[in-house]
Amino acid sequence: MAKRLFDLLLASILLGILCLPMLIIGMWIRLDSPGPALYRQERAGLHGRLFRIQKFRTMQLRAQDDLLLTADGDARITRAGRWLRARRFDELPQLFDVLRGRMSFVGPRPEVPRYVALYPETFRDIVLSVRPGITDPATLAHRHEGELLARASDPEQFYVQQLLPAKLQLQADYIVRATLLTDLGILLRTAAAVITR
Repeated sequence: MAKRLFDLLLASILLGILCLPMLIIGMWIRLDSPGPALYRQERAGLHGRLFRIQKFRTMQLRAQDDLLLTADGDARITRAGRWLRARRFDELPQLFDVLRGRMSFVGPRPEVPRYVALYPETFRDIVLSVRPGITDPATLAHRHEGELLARASDPEQFYVQQLLPAKLQLQADYIVRATLLTDLGILLRTAAAVITR
C-alpha cells in the first residue's frame, strides 16, 4: 500500500511538472517523421497479465510493428528518437501506466510475452509477482544494452542466452529485499545515470 501511494504521489507530481515538455516532445516526434507520437507494445505485467506499455515513438512508423530488440545505431531510429533514447525520455509516457496501476516506478522491466515464455519457472514466479517498473537494478546494470546488442553477431541469441538470465537474477534479488528505501536509492541512481549519460 505504501509503495502504491508513493507511486501515485510521485507520478502526479512529475506529470504536473512534465506535462508541457511531454507535449512539446510529442509535437517534435510528429514533425520529425510521419506517424503518431506514442508507440504501444504488449508486455507481461503483474501475475503475467498482458498490458500495452506506452513509449514515445523513436523509430520509423512501420519499423516497430514486430520489433522486440533494438541495437544502438539501428538505421530505423529517427533523429528525434536517437536523442530521446540516449536520455531515456522515450519512457516518460509510462508515468500514465504508473497512475493506472499497470506499473510502478521501481520493479522488473516488463518483458514481451515471447521472452517471458523463456523464463525459468523459479524466476517467472518471483519476477511476475510484483508490478513491473520504469527502472530497476537490472536496468541500471545493463543501461548500455543497445551497444552490446549492436556488437553481437546474433543479437537475439545474445539477449536470450546472456542478457536475459543476468537481468532475471538481478530482478529476483531486488524483489527479495525491496523496501521503499531501496526503491528511493534506485530512483536516485537512475536520475544520476540519466543526467551523466
